[in-house]
Amino acid sequence: MDARLVAFQRLLDIMDELREKCPWDSVQTFETLRCLTIEETFELSEAIVDKNYPDMCKELGDLMLHIVFYAKVASETKLFDISDVLNQLCDKLIRRHPHIYGDVKAGDAQAVHENWEKIKLQKEGNRSVLGGVPHTAPSIIKAYRIQEKANGVGFDWNNEAEVWEKVQEEMVELKKEVDNQSDKIEDELGDVLFALVNYARFVHVNPDDALEKTNRKFIKRFQYIEEQAKLSGRKLTDMTLDEMEALWQESKQKES
Repeated sequence: MDARLVAFQRLLDIMDELREKCPWDSVQTFETLRCLTIEETFELSEAIVDKNYPDMCKELGDLMLHIVFYAKVASETKLFDISDVLNQLCDKLIRRHPHIYGDVKAGDAQAVHENWEKIKLQKEGNRSVLGGVPHTAPSIIKAYRIQEKANGVGFDWNNEAEVWEKVQEEMVELKKEVDNQSDKIEDELGDVLFALVNYARFVHVNPDDALEKTNRKFIKRFQYIEEQAKLSGRKLTDMTLDEMEALWQESKQKES
């Protein structure tokens, strides 16, 4: 028997037993699991960014447990079960890949993406191209997905140069509102960020990944300043900006 099926059946059997016998597992609900699922997703994201593949394997297992857990809870009130989850997913994948399971032609990833969005609108009854973007997603991820989905139906810039021009235009408008101390600064800053996310997409960089790497880089360099200050018996608040900047540059040099 396929080892993958054996492993999955083992998980289902363990879930059944835990739900019946474990004091904690037996009282969980959709609502109590939700925040834990979000936490597990962030832990998986961290493992991916760190390229920590053993942790990635572990975190994928934790997410798999949550999927099985939700399906088990749902099956107890006959809402759906794990078979429904998997069969619905399989049906969707087949429906959205007519270039594999039908006679549609798709020569590259962009064509597949465009077909995917059209199928969601025409065959799956989505009322809006943007309907699949979660309202609660982090803003930078939401902006990226909104732009991707608009691109899927042909609403997009023609090239990278146009997008960069838009970034510069929005920067000028932001500076004007800041100089005038108007009440439109927040709106204009949002426009700048949205335009930058668009530019990132055109140069094939995920903006959330890029920002996370910069966050980590800043933390590492700042903590180096803290460590060096401690070694010299000083507090950061007693150091001048020039002294901290010198340590910052020292930290950068150690990275290269």
